[in-house]
Amino acid sequence: MKFLLVGLSCVALFGQPKQYDCHRANGALKIDGHLEDPAWRAAEWTDAFIDIVGVDHAKPRFRTRVKMLWDDEYLYIGAELEEPDVWATLTAHDSVIFRDNDFEVFLNPTGDGLRYFEFEINALNTGWDLFLPKPYSKGGTADNGWEMPGYKSAVAIDGTLNDPRDRDKGWSVELALPWAAFVERSGKGRPNIGESWRMNFSRVEWQVRVVDGKYEKVPGLKEDNWVWSPQGVVNMHVPEKWGVVRFAK
Repeated sequence: MKFLLVGLSCVALFGQPKQYDCHRANGALKIDGHLEDPAWRAAEWTDAFIDIVGVDHAKPRFRTRVKMLWDDEYLYIGAELEEPDVWATLTAHDSVIFRDNDFEVFLNPTGDGLRYFEFEINALNTGWDLFLPKPYSKGGTADNGWEMPGYKSAVAIDGTLNDPRDRDKGWSVELALPWAAFVERSGKGRPNIGESWRMNFSRVEWQVRVVDGKYEKVPGLKEDNWVWSPQGVVNMHVPEKWGVVRFAK
């Protein structure tokens, strides 16, 4: 595979998945959504997200990017989402979070396109964790009953949530996903240095309007789907298109 290196990430050429070197955290992380710990400041950002189909489609209206770190216990993911109108409505765990604007994580520890995990979160810090034995296109069925025991999440809002009277700057997400949560379903836990997992990140963004002082989705418009590694189709469940995350010292 041919890649054009940019820092620790790669710009995908000829439709190849993007890459990222995920380094071990050089200090403790406080999961508060702010991404201000010294360990985070030392981590590289991914490339900004693009349309799910690819660079030939419309450029996203707002920037989204991700950082990753790891240690013996957790995979850490930090996301920064520009957003002038931060809103969210869903408060129940395992709601269908993409009905709000959301940030999504997809992980395939074995890299075989099977036995993969999904996690979605909105600006209210409401999460949805699920497991798929194989993609929907291959007859897979999501197991919404699967839970990720021990995960930590936090959201920080640069602005005001659900208040259209001002313009916001955005929101950030911080996740600590325990390696132990993946072992039973995938057979893979904490990686070794030099090992790679297939991952991708997605952002679902709805266009909104203000009615009676509240946000509501613009009727008749579909959501935008912005991702780290392009899928080529409007479908996140194509694991062979996900990015490659290599765990470094």
